[in-house]
Amino acid sequence: MNMQQMMIQAQKMQRELQKAKDALYEKEFKTNKAGLVEIIVLGSKEIKSINIEADGFEPENKEMVEELIVSGINELFEQIDKEFEEIEERITGKSGIIGF
Repeated sequence: MNMQQMMIQAQKMQRELQKAKDALYEKEFKTNKAGLVEIIVLGSKEIKSINIEADGFEPENKEMVEELIVSGINELFEQIDKEFEEIEERITGKSGIIGF
């Protein structure tokens, strides 16, 4: 493979990665914790919504609900990172090239 073909291949790979990354940014990731807290995060790691069921508003549930929110967000971020690594590896054959 000559240098020009390598550059064309690299540019194609870069376009595919950008397209996949854009699609991932728009994708919604959802989790429900203990039936009390539902969290939706976009693949861009923007929190779209947090819904707390009425039972979650009881004063004795405050600490548990806070822990569920943190746990849920961290879980979703891990899912997003994993999916991005899978996309990156599928397109480039390697993971950790671009980072997220």
